[in-house]
Amino acid sequence: MLDSSRILERPCPVRAVTRGPKNHFFGYYDRNPWDATGRYLLALETDFIDRPPKADDKATIGLIDTQSGDRWTPLAATCAWNWQMGCNMLWLPGAADREIVYNAREDGTDGKNGRWVSVIRDVFSGKARTLPRPISNVSPDGRWAVSINFARIARERPGYGYQGVPDAWANELAPAGDGVWLLDLRSGEHKLVLPLARVAAFQPLPSMAGVMHRIYDLRFSPNSERVTFIHRWRRENQPAGGGHYTRWMTMQRDGSDLCVLNDQGMTSHNCWRDDATLLAWAHRDGRGDHYYLFKDRSNEPPAILGETVFNTDGHCTYSPDGKWVLTDTYPDGERFRHLMLYRLADGMRINIGKFYSRLEIDGEIRSDLHPRFSRDGKQVCIDSLHQGPRQVYVVDVSEVL
Repeated sequence: MLDSSRILERPCPVRAVTRGPKNHFFGYYDRNPWDATGRYLLALETDFIDRPPKADDKATIGLIDTQSGDRWTPLAATCAWNWQMGCNMLWLPGAADREIVYNAREDGTDGKNGRWVSVIRDVFSGKARTLPRPISNVSPDGRWAVSINFARIARERPGYGYQGVPDAWANELAPAGDGVWLLDLRSGEHKLVLPLARVAAFQPLPSMAGVMHRIYDLRFSPNSERVTFIHRWRRENQPAGGGHYTRWMTMQRDGSDLCVLNDQGMTSHNCWRDDATLLAWAHRDGRGDHYYLFKDRSNEPPAILGETVFNTDGHCTYSPDGKWVLTDTYPDGERFRHLMLYRLADGMRINIGKFYSRLEIDGEIRSDLHPRFSRDGKQVCIDSLHQGPRQVYVVDVSEVL
């Protein structure tokens, strides 16, 4: 049971910064759509909303100018996108006032044998350069990216990969030639640092034998040295996209020093609090499903965060000053997704908004709020379709904070 005395209702002002008739969204919760100046927001624009993207469906990457009537300026187009993570675009750390990085598809000269790539683009000059691997995430120092096989993810976890390039290891359960790649964003040099075969052989569980493995949802520690990732494998006799088991792990950037943070059946959305501590919605035997604080490279049992005020999974991040946790929920019984802040100083949950979620837009095409703090912590950006089309909204949380 939730403790209602620890939960406050403080709805905050909400403003749409994109408008129809086309649909707009940003993507995942663990990256910032605002540029370094706080003026521009990144977003994607699409012509449809009601189905998964096909191989040749393009999304337009654009800028929202919040100081000029939320004017929309298109920058480029990409076929490497999905409804949950977009095209993994973000402002490039170290040049976040003008450069972005995003994923795209580069087709072969024969129209086949294409590949996924990433592009670094100057949003003002239009100057761009292409890197030979797609990104899953970028290090906070702006030097490195981690890369995975998005064709494998498209098959094994619909809604998080891309269509249009075949998986070279489609018939291999845990290939030695595929896994996590480290990409140098300056030179384009890249190296396979964590083969799937090594992950599957590391502290194996009985359920790992004879089934298909995958890695996804990677993110760097604040100091850019460690990387956390989700290792999943199919349940026996399940088809692609079916049931799975989960381990949550970390490694050094170069693939060394593997650590299993949680292998007790379920770990979902997560984030780094600092270089040694991580937060995740997870299951622990005998304690249930909660937000837990895990210590990296430690056998210390994780502590529960907000035990009396959280009872469901959400997309969690810390505020820039580290004093708040921002998160959300999936639809409740009345189809509302709730947006909330958790004050670490006294353990109060503050509900700052709720947004209706259409029943027919669900599954892999759903619109999660995926809340993201602005760089100054005074605003929150969400994706939502509570007013019809999928659009980008900004929530002013300055008075609550």
